[in-house]
Amino acid sequence: MTRSAIQRLDSLARDVLRQTHVPGLAISVVRNGKIVYAKGFGVRRAGTSDAVDADTVFQLASISKSVGATVIARQVGLGKVAWNTPVVQHLPWFTLEDPWITSHVTIGDMFSRRSGLPDHAGDDLESLGYDRRQILERLRFAPLHSFRDDYAYTNFGVTAAAESVAAASGMDWSSLSEEAIYKPLGMNSTSSRFSDFVHRPNRAVGHVRTQDGSFQPKYQRQPDAQSPAGGVSSSVNDMARWMSMVLQGGVFEGKPVIAAAALLPAVTAEIVSVPSSTADTRANFYGYGFGVGIAPSGRVLLSHSGAFGLGAATNTVMIPSLGVGITILSNAFPIGAVEAIGMEFADLVQFGTITRDWLAAYTKKMAPLTATFGSLVGKKPPVYPVAASPLSDYTGSYTNDYYGDVRIEQRGGTLVLRMGPEGAEYPLRHWDGQVFAFDVASEDASDGSISMATFTLGSAGPAKSLAIELFATSGHGTFARS
Repeated sequence: MTRSAIQRLDSLARDVLRQTHVPGLAISVVRNGKIVYAKGFGVRRAGTSDAVDADTVFQLASISKSVGATVIARQVGLGKVAWNTPVVQHLPWFTLEDPWITSHVTIGDMFSRRSGLPDHAGDDLESLGYDRRQILERLRFAPLHSFRDDYAYTNFGVTAAAESVAAASGMDWSSLSEEAIYKPLGMNSTSSRFSDFVHRPNRAVGHVRTQDGSFQPKYQRQPDAQSPAGGVSSSVNDMARWMSMVLQGGVFEGKPVIAAAALLPAVTAEIVSVPSSTADTRANFYGYGFGVGIAPSGRVLLSHSGAFGLGAATNTVMIPSLGVGITILSNAFPIGAVEAIGMEFADLVQFGTITRDWLAAYTKKMAPLTATFGSLVGKKPPVYPVAASPLSDYTGSYTNDYYGDVRIEQRGGTLVLRMGPEGAEYPLRHWDGQVFAFDVASEDASDGSISMATFTLGSAGPAKSLAIELFATSGHGTFARS
């Protein structure tokens, strides 16, 4: 059934492009160690005729975790580290909120997302412009959940583990990835450095959906801070070589690249990632950087999706028992298109028919990811707002341990919020009383998002604190006057 499934891929891809208006995507398929399909569709940048082909380089986003796991498996096989090596053994400056967990959390704990770090810890710091080392150092302020009991998606937990492995190997992570995986597999268009990606002449540009429903290239995601978790760029031709190696148990073109015993823990279940919702539904699992699931056919599926809110969506699905894998890379904000193609292909390979409307299912599932942020979105300011205090009452510096310092400055008759190490500026507009609003668009907040900035005044004189809605979910959204 694999051959007939491949024969339908052209039409599946074109149908998805027609229905979603995603500018471009590329697909590759491997079977029994051979590349049997590799093709591009659409354009690299909307409004141009620059066609996507099988060598077009895309940002992989979170498929980088699966790729990174194979880098670590290579080092495990060489005896440089073990999956159960504590992160601090080679990264002694790294600390978490709890000293015992700090000393015991392992590389495997981080890659299986069972470290106790809260969901997406550190991502907001990256959006503010903090670098990798600064973010990892600030994770000590993140409140921990139950160690090795809870699954929580953490890009910077993965990054901490990768940095520890790089240190044990005596080189930086990007160089290690090249030496361990990219060069041995001949992945000549693949890199873990953003600078390499932006200098590729045949690269896809990221797109976001605008208010008129079209996709436009408004932003460029720079993921170097979390490179091990989201910073790989590659083509579908290169990814086919990588899938072939994974499906062949660490062997590529007859040559061993990764010891099979070191790779196996990465591609097998380590923790429940999605518990069963009813007695008759299957749970989903996570290995070390790989999603591990059981299909209705009873076959194991290895998979991972990737997404950048600023313009990328990627997916890979592998069926080890059939020796088949597919990678789909696209250049648009996540809306379920790549996952739909992946599951349509998996259905055809296993059952000879598509079992459901996967695009509709994934579009519904992905809707929360595309939603705008903020309790003021869609609302109009009060017709008769309570007057603000004199603007000088709000100006000055505010701080907390996790986010650092923010400043409120007066520019003529308005206030400007400055935050992050690069001093990003956000004009504030008065909303009501001590509440101001500002527009925000980042990896963590879609276009059209609005955050409140609420001041608390002292009994007399200037404001004593500032609460920023955008940061409230981290538990560190309140800044004290410094």
